[in-house]
Amino acid sequence: MALNSVNTNVGAQIALQNLQVTNKELATVQNRINTGKIVSSAKDNGAIFAIATSQRAEIGALNAVKDSLNRGQSAVDVSLAAGESVSDLLSQLKEKALSATDASLSTSARAALNEDFQSIRNQITTVVGNASFNGVNLLNGSNTAGFLALANTAGATITVNDENLSLSGAIVTLTTSSVVDTATNATATLALVNASIENVAASVARLGTGSRSFETHLTFVGKLQDTLEAGVGNLVDADLAKESARLQSLQTKQQLGVQALSIANSSTSILLGLFR
Repeated sequence: MALNSVNTNVGAQIALQNLQVTNKELATVQNRINTGKIVSSAKDNGAIFAIATSQRAEIGALNAVKDSLNRGQSAVDVSLAAGESVSDLLSQLKEKALSATDASLSTSARAALNEDFQSIRNQITTVVGNASFNGVNLLNGSNTAGFLALANTAGATITVNDENLSLSGAIVTLTTSSVVDTATNATATLALVNASIENVAASVARLGTGSRSFETHLTFVGKLQDTLEAGVGNLVDADLAKESARLQSLQTKQQLGVQALSIANSSTSILLGLFR
């Protein structure tokens, strides 16, 4: 091949090829700086992009798990507060019932005690009926399955069982008709109140354990999300300090490539001197 030809400029072709490679690398680096990612599309790295997309979907799904756990914790906390109130009411009822066992009470005094007793007894029904969160009541027997909160994205659940604190139930054995109008009735009612106090204490303890289990798992899910996000970042995030240094290097290389191409293109004009 002729070294001095106006038809074929090998030097310019090589310089152009190198400049195009530099421009392509420069465009890649600029995209990484603009997006902050070394893998911003499947074209950059199909395998890594697929893994990152899958993990982002997992992170998003964990938000639903957190929402479910938050609802569950709130429902249980409302029930826990109501259960503690029922326990307090039972303590008041025990005092009234014990006082009513005194056979020396006057008729008017016993009647006053019985009236107070019935009023406090009825408050238990009111408290239990109002212990709802977002339509969920774990104390009135309407949710026999308890509260099932999502535990993971595969559909596993964490369950907190209901605690039916309604009057005349298995836990609150005090009945809707329990009274202390006589010493005999007061003695029988006192036994029911004592049994109810022990049962409610156990129920409140179980609700407390359930609330703590929701809280513990909620903390774990939050940490899991953070870990997954960090893992995705390790796969796709660009080292901006490194890319910045590379950008400056490529910009210098680009300027040199332009100068080299200019020199190569001007070489054919030298041939004109041979004909002067």
